[in-house]
Amino acid sequence: MPIDESLAFVPLHIAVATVSDTRVAANDTSGDTLVARLSTAGHVLAARTIIRDEVPALVAQLNAWIDDPAVDVIITTGGTGVTGRDVTPEALDQVIEKPIPGFGELFRWLSFQSIGTSTIQSRACAGLARGTYIFCLPGSTGAVKDGWDGILASQLDARHRPCNFVELIPRLRER
Repeated sequence: MPIDESLAFVPLHIAVATVSDTRVAANDTSGDTLVARLSTAGHVLAARTIIRDEVPALVAQLNAWIDDPAVDVIITTGGTGVTGRDVTPEALDQVIEKPIPGFGELFRWLSFQSIGTSTIQSRACAGLARGTYIFCLPGSTGAVKDGWDGILASQLDARHRPCNFVELIPRLRER
């Protein structure tokens, strides 16, 4: 993807939530991978947490970050599968104003290159809530790499052309 080096990089403040009933800081490899990639890209880790697969708790955390002016973007990892405890998309539905369906579509297309038809089990999704972008990735380290490297690294870079999510931030609250 083309990067226009004549433009300045704009570091975003990104909050990361690992959604899991079993992960703790010591074994949160997908969260660690995501934090390493966003930091290496030049972004700022605004907050990080591990939260259980429970809709009310996840909705509360998302709303807190959405309302925090120090958070530009939220990225979750985990809870996007099809089991009974996978509830990240349901929580996202309770907070977003506008879905970004192309994110999940593109994620599954990229993921297909790595894991084949197993990607159909992913409900990766994204949306916009009160001026804050939210991207929900599956919980595997490979999925985080696919989502960050294949989509988010470029779309969260203000220098990416022909367009990117960053340049839209000043206009996200327009009515």
